[in-house]
Amino acid sequence: MIDACILGLEGENAMFPSFSLCQRIAGIVTVVMVLSFAITPSFSVLAAGHGPHAIETASETPATATYACPMHLHQTGEKGDRCPECKMFLTPVAAPYACPMHPDQTGKIGDRCDICNMYMTPVDNPETAAEDHSGHAHSQQPAHEVSFTPATQMPQPEFLTKANSDTPQSGVTVKYVCPMHPHIVSDHPGETCPICGMDLEPVEMGSVGEEVVVGVPGGMQQALGIRIAEVKQGTLWRYINTIGTVEYDQDAISHVHARVSGWIETLGVAAAGDQVKKGDLLFELYSPELVNAQDDFLLAIDSLKRDQLRGSELLRKAKLRLELLGMDAKLIAQLERSQKSLYRVPFYAKHDGVISELNVRDGMYIQPNTEVMKLVDLSQVWVIAEVFEQQQGWFKPGQDAAVTAAALGLFELEGKIDYLYPELDPVTRALQVRVQLANPQGKLRPGSLVDVELYGTAKRGLTLVPTEALIQTGSSNRVVVQRSDKEFVVKEVRLGMVAKGKAEVLSGVEPGEQVVVSGQFLLDSEASLKGSLMRLSSSQDGEAAAMQSHAGHQH
Repeated sequence: MIDACILGLEGENAMFPSFSLCQRIAGIVTVVMVLSFAITPSFSVLAAGHGPHAIETASETPATATYACPMHLHQTGEKGDRCPECKMFLTPVAAPYACPMHPDQTGKIGDRCDICNMYMTPVDNPETAAEDHSGHAHSQQPAHEVSFTPATQMPQPEFLTKANSDTPQSGVTVKYVCPMHPHIVSDHPGETCPICGMDLEPVEMGSVGEEVVVGVPGGMQQALGIRIAEVKQGTLWRYINTIGTVEYDQDAISHVHARVSGWIETLGVAAAGDQVKKGDLLFELYSPELVNAQDDFLLAIDSLKRDQLRGSELLRKAKLRLELLGMDAKLIAQLERSQKSLYRVPFYAKHDGVISELNVRDGMYIQPNTEVMKLVDLSQVWVIAEVFEQQQGWFKPGQDAAVTAAALGLFELEGKIDYLYPELDPVTRALQVRVQLANPQGKLRPGSLVDVELYGTAKRGLTLVPTEALIQTGSSNRVVVQRSDKEFVVKEVRLGMVAKGKAEVLSGVEPGEQVVVSGQFLLDSEASLKGSLMRLSSSQDGEAAAMQSHAGHQH
């Protein structure tokens, strides 16, 4: 080629042709060079695969894919690979993935758990997850099914009420529900949850008129702490536990007055609240009227010596006058013996008690209408309790009551219902019940709050359930009944009287049935979910029937 080019240049009148030939030669050389550069990498790759360095290259490639497409997470491969969909280079996976429910099941992004079929999620500790990574199989899922859930999601009960088989029975509607996300519901089997990827489980819905049955295996019952109690027939005493207020016994209050005018010479008590015993000095009074009455009594004694008949009548009247003026009988006897009038007449306490009011001081002038003090006997007190209007017919005077003041160390003090007040409280619409209670130690003080238990008449032959079995709402009361070893149903009940941890059932359950007293709220929520699905299924079936009927009338 080069020789031809030289010969062409030597020829006469061959300048232009020779120049064209050289151009052609230069073009061919350029094409050859370009092709050589393009073919060289292929030869290099081929040599790397068959040459002595093939083992080293293979050893640098990881055994498992650790790279994925940023846009299509299910497209995985090795370093340097491209995504077959968007042609982007695959990027390294940031962390190993593990099942949220079974942490020992690990893999890469897009893989599912071999046990529960959930999508694997990133774990916080890559070293721990990498230990078992190579021993698990990996499967790819379409991009629209891949989703992420937090690796630290809250644990939930691993049970769900299932149908007896995947095939719907006659008259029974089957829905497919995610065990982890019960709001994910489908009408078709074989689908997966779009949130966690778990297989949807079949759930028997039954018809709308049927009772909702919740199935719980025995092991799960123990894990949930489910306890059972029998519905029994028995007697229930009308009983109320309420709050009462301690008050003075009005019959044990003494109003101390002087029956004559005079001056307080000495006061035997210092202030209200002082405790006194029977016979203690309350005050000394100087009263001219009382002194004159003593003098008349002494004159009557003298006249008795002169005229027995007339003197005895005068003496009787003089002694009666002293008694009516409030002079103590012992003082009158002392006056008769001593024959000397007392200018400071003492007045003593007639019983034990507490000074609840003190209205005088030393030296004060008093009159018969002056209340000197008020003395209250605390050996017996009243407790005023309140009962609801609908319960007032349960009680009558003479029935038993028990009072507890835990702060004072007094428990179940026995008393009697003494009186039922004729009027209801206009604000609370409650009836006040008065309990008469002995207080020998005087620990119960007026104004204290105490717990009061009132016992009324008995009702016999009742259907009774423990109150802890009740699921009470604002509009209804329900119980969970155990129908078999693994099946539970929720029943609505109508209640009567409730007392002492027992509730009278007027309708809904019968004696001998078993009700759940612990763990019933979880079963009730599961039954509510199934009931909602039943209503949803019924509504969808009704709409479909209406659409078919409408389509049949179109022309």
